[in-house]
Amino acid sequence: MADTKDKGIALPALVALVVSSAIGAGIFDLPATLAQGATPGAAILAWVITGFGILMLALSLNHLVLTKPELTGVSDYARAGFGDFAGFISGWGYWLSAWLGNVAFATMLMSALGYFFPPLKSGNSVSAIIVASIVSWALTLLVTHGIESAAAINTIVTVTKLVPIFAFVVIAFLSMKAGVFTAHFWQNMTTNVQGQLVFSSATGAGIFAQVKGCVMAMMWVFVGIEGATMMASRAKKKSDAGKATIIGLVSLLIIYMVVSILHYGYLSLEQLRGMQHPALLYLFESMTGRLGGAFISVGLIISILGAWLSWTMLPVEATSLMAEQRLLPKWFGTLNKYRAPQHSLLLTQILIQIFLITLLFTDQAYNFAYSLCTASIVVCYVLVGAYELKLGIGSKKWSVILPGLITVVFEVAAIVFSGLQYLWLCTILYVLGFVLYYRARKEDGKQVTKSEYVMMGIVLLLAVAAVIALATGSLKI
Repeated sequence: MADTKDKGIALPALVALVVSSAIGAGIFDLPATLAQGATPGAAILAWVITGFGILMLALSLNHLVLTKPELTGVSDYARAGFGDFAGFISGWGYWLSAWLGNVAFATMLMSALGYFFPPLKSGNSVSAIIVASIVSWALTLLVTHGIESAAAINTIVTVTKLVPIFAFVVIAFLSMKAGVFTAHFWQNMTTNVQGQLVFSSATGAGIFAQVKGCVMAMMWVFVGIEGATMMASRAKKKSDAGKATIIGLVSLLIIYMVVSILHYGYLSLEQLRGMQHPALLYLFESMTGRLGGAFISVGLIISILGAWLSWTMLPVEATSLMAEQRLLPKWFGTLNKYRAPQHSLLLTQILIQIFLITLLFTDQAYNFAYSLCTASIVVCYVLVGAYELKLGIGSKKWSVILPGLITVVFEVAAIVFSGLQYLWLCTILYVLGFVLYYRARKEDGKQVTKSEYVMMGIVLLLAVAAVIALATGSLKI
């Protein structure tokens, strides 16, 4: 199998896809998100732990791209390692994650536009939902006219949206005050009954609690790191997908750590916790004035549009790959004259539209969407790590065993500590996919096995329990 092709996505565009997929809305609210639960020292420690865990995932993906070039996408790795049903679970989770991430982008985009047009600021007003719907359909139309051309546009968008982030870094660095940064560097922080922030001497348990509180937000901003791997089949050189993942990860980690730590030296923790959202916008406004706020707001809008474009490509790529692997009905893999999976695009967009309408009835749309997105993709990451671990044990190579093992342990621990209830909610959406998996089996002339029925039954029971818990109020969104 040749590793190169005349047409396809080049390495710079793949790196841009990784960076743009990950840098969306989350980075612009990191200062306030982390300040809600962590002092500077704990936040830095959380970045080191999260960055190391994601690095192991990136190394696993890189190794799989290089050694298993016949496989494409996270669902294919799970299928090769643990069977068709595992491949379906991984691919379906990835698809859910991608379009739920788009819903999160939609709410934050409206908040950014609300800086200029106040009626949109809530993110879930009728006018905001209408504008978000128009944007979502427009991006879908763009991708239907060719994924490779959309990736080229995404490269330009990535460069453009990094400019305001770097501007923030420069101004924040110049505005830092050493005394503010070190005031509560390692202390424990709690909120008393009056809502006041209380500090105490640091303890191991207290630092651990702070680190745990940061993990979900940090994992959210790394979702998309697998973007190049998902598009490997469309790359000029398939090996570039692994390179792009590593380069993208290192770039992202540096950017995230700098952006999310500098603010601790500008305002006190009490002030940071009271910042409006998205925090980066209002931090920059306080440093530079109204014009600076407008500058960051424009950057946020471009950033979200770039990530939204990336994540419009990724979910349909996942479903079309699953159709090729006979894990979904062939209908999902139907390509138009531009080589874009038009049926999958249309279905995904319809579901996004339905979910956008439901946002009219909640004031926690962004947090809920990104938490559900992160929880569902953890399943995919665990299976990637497990397959790498399996290959490592088979080859008896510690250089392969360790990245896979650490990936599995990190991803499982992260979701258990920070968002197990969201993973529970995901079982409801998995049940809906079982019908499609059953149909795909029939199309391929195969039967659903007894063990697969058992696993479906377990997931169904969990889903029913989740619905009951939601109805009784014991599980809250």
